[in-house]
Amino acid sequence: MEVEMKIRGLMVDPVTNMPIVVLKDVSGTVILPIWVGVYEANAIALEIEKVATPRPMTHDLIRNLLFGLETGVKKVVVSDLKEDTFYAMIWLERNGELISIDSRPSDALAIALRLDCPIYVEETVLSTSKSVAAIAEVGSNDELRRWLEDLNDEDMGRYKM
Repeated sequence: MEVEMKIRGLMVDPVTNMPIVVLKDVSGTVILPIWVGVYEANAIALEIEKVATPRPMTHDLIRNLLFGLETGVKKVVVSDLKEDTFYAMIWLERNGELISIDSRPSDALAIALRLDCPIYVEETVLSTSKSVAAIAEVGSNDELRRWLEDLNDEDMGRYKM
């Protein structure tokens, strides 16, 4: 089963100094942090802040191609978590046909923001993510999890949504 999520914000992991996209379910009870690369975080931040670039960035180009091909994005789904790596699918619709495309979550999220389509996470990903955090022996992982769960709007900085 899929759980609908929203991008709650974009921040930097205080332990690794890597960007994190924070997803939160629409009922506001579950969070899912997804670590992304710096360039991918920039693409997401540009759309969150509605910054216009002089030329189309990669995700803008993808949006333009989809429009030109009269293809819509029905949803994006964070579909799996294997060996600490998240996987995602972009679900396209063209002429009534559904097409699934394998994607990195960061790219799927950047496209979802540009096309204002729903974001989902498979329940198994949420439960796997929780159990991985629960059995983590490194103290910083538990501390980070608690820190993420206790975030408020001020902690999100300028990238909150």
